[in-house]
Amino acid sequence: MDVFKQFIDDQEKKIITSIVNTTRKKNYDNISRTNAYQDFYYLHPEIQWSFLASMVSRNAGWSMTDLQGKWFRKALNLQQRNLLFMTYERANWLIFQDAYPQLLLYKWSKRINKPLFHLLNAFHVSRFMEMEWNHFWNNQDENRLMIALIINEQNVIQKPVIENKQYHHLVFNSLPFKMQDFLHFSSVVFPILSGKLFGFSAVRFQHLSTRIELGKRLAWLLFHSGLFDRFSLFSKTVTHTGSRYDYEKFLPGNRIRETPLLRTVYPIVSHTIDEKREDWFHGQNTKRWFKEGKIPNNFEITAWYQKKQNQLHLLSLLQEYKMK
Repeated sequence: MDVFKQFIDDQEKKIITSIVNTTRKKNYDNISRTNAYQDFYYLHPEIQWSFLASMVSRNAGWSMTDLQGKWFRKALNLQQRNLLFMTYERANWLIFQDAYPQLLLYKWSKRINKPLFHLLNAFHVSRFMEMEWNHFWNNQDENRLMIALIINEQNVIQKPVIENKQYHHLVFNSLPFKMQDFLHFSSVVFPILSGKLFGFSAVRFQHLSTRIELGKRLAWLLFHSGLFDRFSLFSKTVTHTGSRYDYEKFLPGNRIRETPLLRTVYPIVSHTIDEKREDWFHGQNTKRWFKEGKIPNNFEITAWYQKKQNQLHLLSLLQEYKMK
């Protein structure tokens, strides 16, 4: 890092400082991250990943407040819920801490009309992404950059979250998590204002390639399924509060709020930055992750989702009865 500093000029130092300060300010909680991704996308729509990140980040917030909602409080004890929250929060924070400086550096590059991606090293961003950003600058391949960012973000959280000993033992190896995975209760949902839900179930969360493939399917759903305008309208119309009521209020029937507003139940988490974190990329072959995945046949999941919610509620009541 000291050697690196010798080769940057005063303007670049000011850019780095600005990006560090802005990232710190925006990486406040799930709501600020979601809004930052969304705002960036509408200013720079060629960076499609940013819209994908905002929609997936909404889902992370909904998963967080589920833990303080009516049903999960019946099924899980306080320690289990706190650990699950920290798993979501740490992953959400780490991805933003890595990805948002990349977005801001691209913004600066556009502003001065010169690629600045050699500065990614100052933010501990993978060499893989330095190559991909330079490729994008020269070729404007929007879809490739989106896939590259999906690949990167999932590698970024692999060791510190997925392979973290505490999370592995107490979260991913726990019976509640295994049951949730086995019964396909977890899903990434993209709502529209008519009340329909689109998305995919999220299973085998511990497997890196599986998460990357899920990200690619979600990217396809957002940008290539013909539904983009409706997803975009939802994002512009509905303020992200962290509660599933953000979209459940559009579902059929008289819906009541069953999960709280995120900022009413969770304090700000103070994260530590690992200055010694290693680059996940060591020249390995990443071509397999860029391959085009299968186009899904079924991605309208409204009825499926409601069925799964009913099953989850029933299991929560049974678990509450057993705990008494």
